[in-house]
Amino acid sequence: MIGPLYSIQANFLISLGNKSQVPIITFSATSPSLSSLRTPYFVRATHKDSSQVGPIVAIIKAFKWREVVPIHEDNEFGQGILPFLTDALKHANVRVPNTSAISPSATDDEITAELYRLTRMQTRVFVVHLLNPLASTLFSLAARLGMMSQDYAWIVTDGITNDLNSMNISMLESMLGVIGVKPHVPQTRELDDFALRYEKMFPRANNNYSPDVYGLWAYDSATALAMSAENAADLGNLTAYQETNTSGNSTDLEAFGVSLSGPNLIRALSSTNFTGLAGDFRLVDGQLQEPPYEIVNIVGGDGARTIGYWTKENGIVDELNFTSSSTKLRPVVWPGKGSSAPRGWVVGKKLRVGVPVKAGFTEFVNVTWNSDNSYNVNGYCIDVFRDVMAALPYNVTYEYIPFATSDHKAAGNYDDLVYQVYLGKYDAVAGDVTILGNRSQYVDFTAPYTETSISMVVPIQDDKRRNKWLFVKPLTWQLWLAIFLSTFSIGGLVCLIEYPTNSEFRGSRWYDEIVLIFWFSFSTLFFAHKEKIVSNWARFVLTAWLLAVFIFSQSYSASLTSMMTIQKLQPTVTDVNVLVRHKYRVGYSNTSFIFGFLKNKFDESQLISFNTSEQMDDLLSKGSSNGGIAAAFLEIPYIKLFLRKYCSKYMMVGPAYKAAGFGFVFPIDSPLVPDVSRAILSVTEGKAKENRETKSEEGKTECLDAENHLVPPRSLGITSFEVLFISVAAVGLAAAVLYFIRLFRWYNPNVLDNEPIIETEILELCELLKDSGERLAARI
Repeated sequence: MIGPLYSIQANFLISLGNKSQVPIITFSATSPSLSSLRTPYFVRATHKDSSQVGPIVAIIKAFKWREVVPIHEDNEFGQGILPFLTDALKHANVRVPNTSAISPSATDDEITAELYRLTRMQTRVFVVHLLNPLASTLFSLAARLGMMSQDYAWIVTDGITNDLNSMNISMLESMLGVIGVKPHVPQTRELDDFALRYEKMFPRANNNYSPDVYGLWAYDSATALAMSAENAADLGNLTAYQETNTSGNSTDLEAFGVSLSGPNLIRALSSTNFTGLAGDFRLVDGQLQEPPYEIVNIVGGDGARTIGYWTKENGIVDELNFTSSSTKLRPVVWPGKGSSAPRGWVVGKKLRVGVPVKAGFTEFVNVTWNSDNSYNVNGYCIDVFRDVMAALPYNVTYEYIPFATSDHKAAGNYDDLVYQVYLGKYDAVAGDVTILGNRSQYVDFTAPYTETSISMVVPIQDDKRRNKWLFVKPLTWQLWLAIFLSTFSIGGLVCLIEYPTNSEFRGSRWYDEIVLIFWFSFSTLFFAHKEKIVSNWARFVLTAWLLAVFIFSQSYSASLTSMMTIQKLQPTVTDVNVLVRHKYRVGYSNTSFIFGFLKNKFDESQLISFNTSEQMDDLLSKGSSNGGIAAAFLEIPYIKLFLRKYCSKYMMVGPAYKAAGFGFVFPIDSPLVPDVSRAILSVTEGKAKENRETKSEEGKTECLDAENHLVPPRSLGITSFEVLFISVAAVGLAAAVLYFIRLFRWYNPNVLDNEPIIETEILELCELLKDSGERLAARI
């Protein structure tokens, strides 16, 4: 038996065929639910509707649409594809916010009301799974409502595309821009011959009329049945049947007999393979194998043109002989004769953007009310949100709605604010909202526009232990040693030069002279020496040394002054474990998520909340033992603001616990999230960021920056005075050399008596060195 025509008729005929063992062959019952009957006498010589889910989802992915609304008939045919389609879309990360079921007997008014309901949604991509004439009525009414414009995208299943040849020109014009899928039928000579014979037998006004794919499947089904009957006839009589024993009260259906040739016929049919008009005819588990799908674009009264193909192995391809996949289709004519793909959704209304109401840290978000109960919203986060929305490639209107009570107080914490998006009170939230895993269970966050971490703020105190030795810190120990060695070297040299001619540098005893050397050397450091200098060479050496001492003393004074002005301050607590071990009380911002973070480390009795930076300062000033706190935990952006005002009293210490950052909040699967995230990347890297940072710098108090604590200057080392030491050493060495030459000449007055004094002394030194070398060589 060939039939039934529709899926809703199939169950009854299949049960009869199974009871009587007569094969039932259908070429048009496409409901996927029929596959679950698992009767050996049911053969589907067509494709089930779920086989076209693959090309439909591939088209949606190719144009990066993120939301789709299926429109289907409210019967078994329409509902059969729905679970397969929604499941495939879910795996492709495409959201199905709603479905639309239209009764086959729906009036124009009912269809119009349903279409009008769809226009109030943001989604503008529809997958239509209907049959004619219901599909024709739907698109005619959609065109009247303006739903065939450039904002919309329509995809139709093969229930419509296979029937395009029967539609009139006005109907095709109303479907301009629609994309459809249909099984690919190879163009062969046999098919052309069949079309000519068909047209002669069934002439139509339209000369281009040709049988649709259902007619081809019907022809192939009849061919397969004839071939199977020939094969089965060799095994026995095809008309033999066995009557059933029935009573007189039995119905005609109960009196059905059982075909004796049915098992042979179904076996022959299952093994029949040939190339038919619609392509290869081969059954697997009673189902015709899925062919490649053709993707078509309806271009108006001229019908449809092919823009690509889809195969199970390669996905979307330009040509069927291609072996590599390509998600690029040929140019598409879109509804409204648009040349670019629709975005797939629109912001159909003004966005309601919730903003937090805060008592402190209003630099991020600040809501102020006017006398007429209107309000102004500003702050860093609001500036970022405004720039991001302006950077979107389309216009989005929005309004700020404070999350406040009637008396202008905060209506809850940030978790409560975020939850309002889930409840539908707000369409988005703009503010210093931290991206958290538990919040992302019921809302979506954009990419972070500010990085954050959690850290600790504690009071600071002077390091008294280090201050005891502050006076030696301006110079390194190497420089101290070099100065003292140079002091006694220069002092000893001056005393040595003055000793022969100056009685003030002579002592009555040898140790008096040693004490005199040390006293004179040390007194030069403070310009306190009183001894009269007679020798010109000694004066020259002492002048060079006093110049160096002056430079040393001025450098030391400057470095010591700098160190005393900017002393290194130490935190009172540096480790969180110390707070836990001593059960100190700690603070957190009342609107922050940090309470949940601290509960894992501290007992709740140790946790104290605050709302403003002034309250935080007051609690830290009191300390844990006086009803205050020993430390406060905040996110680093808040800490920076706090330290700009109180950096002389507190500092940030301890490890930074990484957080995901601040992000904007939208409903789950909101199509705005990817576009806003991309806009955030461009805005936070561009000039808009510089302008916001410049604006945020205005009004800062002059204070140490939270990121750059001033550190005492480094101690001065020898390298800073290399040239000075070399100069003094050169002067001292020259004076020493001339002194010894003079001393030599003093004890040898007859040597080189006629030579000029300087030249004589130099020659004397050379002769002395020469004689010493000769005597040394003779000894060797």
